[in-house]
Amino acid sequence: RDYLVGDSLLTEAGVQRLADPTVLLAFGRRFLLTHGDALCLDDTDYQRFRTQVRAADWQAAFLALPLDERQRQARAMRDASTRHQAAMPAEKWSDVDHLAAADWLAQAGAAVMVHGHTHRPALHALPGGGCRHVLGDWDLHATPPRARALRLNASGLAVLDLAAATPN
Repeated sequence: RDYLVGDSLLTEAGVQRLADPTVLLAFGRRFLLTHGDALCLDDTDYQRFRTQVRAADWQAAFLALPLDERQRQARAMRDASTRHQAAMPAEKWSDVDHLAAADWLAQAGAAVMVHGHTHRPALHALPGGGCRHVLGDWDLHATPPRARALRLNASGLAVLDLAAATPN
């Protein structure tokens, strides 16, 4: 899980941890990058879970468990989340609070937000003229396979369908 990624893994992978949120300055524009989960304000159950799993004592206790037990618990959490989502109509799923997202953009002096978490890839207009690009999850074993990314260049952001480029 993203909240359990430690400094040693980042170092080994040559990856830099970003604060959440982070402002990216590129091509003369400001982009706000965020996980997105902190903006799902109506999902109070998830916000409690988010607080719990980001607590240092919870993480230490979880990481002290044997690997097979951590994997079992992670599967159980994912399965419970999937069952919870399947039990309700899609329009009832908690999404990013648009007013909060617009406020974050204004505070960052940015017009574009990029986030994941909701895994409903789309481009959404926000109050005040900004927008948010939502990244989907990656699952090359799904039918159809899913793996999208965004490419940023001087022309702006473009969606790349990496799953379509993957040989079967």
